[in-house]
Amino acid sequence: MSISTTTEPAATTPDAGPSSSRAPYRRRHPIAWMILVRTALGLITIFAVSVVIFLATKALPGNAAYAVLGQSATPERVAALEREMDLNHPMIGQYVSWVGGVLHGDFGTSLSNGQPVSTLVASRLGNSAALVVVAGVVGTLFASALGLIAAARRDSWFDHILSVIAFVVTALPEFVVAIALVIVFSVNVFHWFPAVSAIPPGDSPFSNVSMLVLPVATLTLVLFPYIFRMVRGAMIEAIESDYAEMAELKGIPRWRILLVHAFPNSLPSVIQVIGLNLLYLAGGIVVVEYVFNYPGIGALLVDAVSNRDIPTIQFIVLLLAVFYVFVNIATDLVALLASPRSRAVR
Repeated sequence: MSISTTTEPAATTPDAGPSSSRAPYRRRHPIAWMILVRTALGLITIFAVSVVIFLATKALPGNAAYAVLGQSATPERVAALEREMDLNHPMIGQYVSWVGGVLHGDFGTSLSNGQPVSTLVASRLGNSAALVVVAGVVGTLFASALGLIAAARRDSWFDHILSVIAFVVTALPEFVVAIALVIVFSVNVFHWFPAVSAIPPGDSPFSNVSMLVLPVATLTLVLFPYIFRMVRGAMIEAIESDYAEMAELKGIPRWRILLVHAFPNSLPSVIQVIGLNLLYLAGGIVVVEYVFNYPGIGALLVDAVSNRDIPTIQFIVLLLAVFYVFVNIATDLVALLASPRSRAVR
């Protein structure tokens, strides 16, 4: 008895080209899709922050007009200032008026000195930007280099000492670090740098570099633990991976494994923590500028809160919120570009 066999036709597989072209836009263009989504979410976030800022400033106890006028608060002057500040309108109308002015570039007038808020903030924005950029660059390079060395010399005395220092600095607030640096380098031990950084109006913050040393050193020390620990942890994970061990078995030099193979693969996580620390700097400058009497937007915000200068408070906090959103989007974009596997079309 013979058994007859029949061969069925081979199954056809669809062409990869048309299927990939029919893939959703977010899979074909992951970077563009990420920018669109994050920008939309950022705009929603800024809108929500604007509502919170407005309600928070309106929820302050007391009458803002009375707080601004002080002892000269006659009923006539209070009524005139309330009309100027739109305090006699409903809450929703006040918010719409404020947002409309912001969208048209009118951020209001400072209640403490009568200058436009945009002019008042612009005169100090460059000082704060210089402080954040210099501290961010110095702190990132310093902490990344030490984290790389600590990972290469894991469990050595150098690694243990740096890890203990990082844990100790993590527990110290900014004002404690700032005061300690002033005591050591300005007052008691050494007299190398000025204790205050009162840059004259109109001068560049780099016209007298010695005034930047202690504020930058304070922010650098505050940034150091987080970047150091992330670089160290990411590098150790990359060094213990299979491809790094294979490269070492092939006789590739240790420094080449660290810099060429391990470090690029640890970049995405390192970039994320650097971005988070830049966001932290935007809030940290408030304390540091106040301690060193540095003429930036942080010190201006403290003065505005003390004087109940509501338009200045609203503009500075909204500006910081926009900075947060922009840095978040830029950080995610750079981290995505640094990780080819995550931006590949699926």
